[in-house]
Amino acid sequence: MPADKPDRRPTTTSEEAGIQAGIAADPDNPEWTEADFRSAVPFEQAFPVLAEKLRRTRGPQSAPTKQLVSLRLDHDVLLRFRATGPGWQSRMNEALRRAAADLPD
Repeated sequence: MPADKPDRRPTTTSEEAGIQAGIAADPDNPEWTEADFRSAVPFEQAFPVLAEKLRRTRGPQSAPTKQLVSLRLDHDVLLRFRATGPGWQSRMNEALRRAAADLPD
């Protein structure tokens, strides 16, 4: 049982049978056949205009200020910053900025 749902118990056989009977009896949502699966198309192909409206994009940055890098860090350092909660990457950036200011030219 998932730790986040401790009060949830498994469905009994009779409950499952009732659920399956309800699904089979629903005329508005019949169970898919093999032919249904073969003829199915992705949402974006079936409804391209709606799919475009639903697509969430951030948009281009007016002036990119950050540089994407790949960096190997010691495990304990990473854990320490992550333990500070949301915004840990910004705090790490600020710590690196302070350390960089102390470096000789």
